[in-house]
Amino acid sequence: MKISYECGPCFLRQAREAIDLATDNEDLKMELMNDIFKFLAPTFKKGTNSNKTGSHIHNLIKAKTGCEDPYINQKKLGNEIALKFLPLAKNILKENDSLENRVKIAIVGNILDFGAFELSDDIEQLLADSLDNELVIKDIAPFEESLEKQDKVLYLVDNTGEIVFDKLLLSKIKEYDLDITIAVKSKPILNDACMEDAISAGLDEFGEIVEIGAGTVGYVDSEISDEFREIFNSHEFIISKGMGNYEGLTEIDLSDKDIYFLLCAKCNTIARDIGVNLKDMLILKK
Repeated sequence: MKISYECGPCFLRQAREAIDLATDNEDLKMELMNDIFKFLAPTFKKGTNSNKTGSHIHNLIKAKTGCEDPYINQKKLGNEIALKFLPLAKNILKENDSLENRVKIAIVGNILDFGAFELSDDIEQLLADSLDNELVIKDIAPFEESLEKQDKVLYLVDNTGEIVFDKLLLSKIKEYDLDITIAVKSKPILNDACMEDAISAGLDEFGEIVEIGAGTVGYVDSEISDEFREIFNSHEFIISKGMGNYEGLTEIDLSDKDIYFLLCAKCNTIARDIGVNLKDMLILKK
């Protein structure tokens, strides 16, 4: 997806947060922000790729501070919040263990995104409120058809914390006797899930976990490894979690794919692109 004018302040907010997490050196913070201004000045224009821009900023911060994983504590917090709410999610399934509810819970987990919300936001309350909301785009029927007709699926996870809720959907997918491949980031970026995070959350019990070959904000087609490209191309059925993957995958030709986007629209630019309101949850066949 291409940037909008609203992406500018978002890039700077994320940069400020990442810088504050990565270093206490005030001089270095000033130097980094200056570097980011210099990068954005010629590149922030109509037609610029949003994921590539965000990835460059975060990788610049990591390189200059020497902090490989600025969000490491936030990722742990995300897991703690998710585990706290997991019993509530399971209680919902006791009352109605439908495929739709499993999808909905996986999307509620997508709210655990420190790239879209302020660190000071009451994320626990956001989660609790969202469990009461309905999906505004609900392509459940075609999704179940894909589960029934396909023999394998590629599941692109998003954030640490969120992956705890993904387990409930993955366990449902296993009931359809599909081979599941779970894709994670190769290097830390924001609070996105990497191999260690996925294994720690127990995702390896549902399928093979593979790395995309990059540490990018969302999916950036030009950055993935040859090995992952082969995996991606070999899968017709793809489940994509989160806004970053939506931004990246909508940049490429998916006409040969049975692809479903599961996300919460946490920014106006993506909400407008999809045609929904801010904070709406959806499962969209594209």
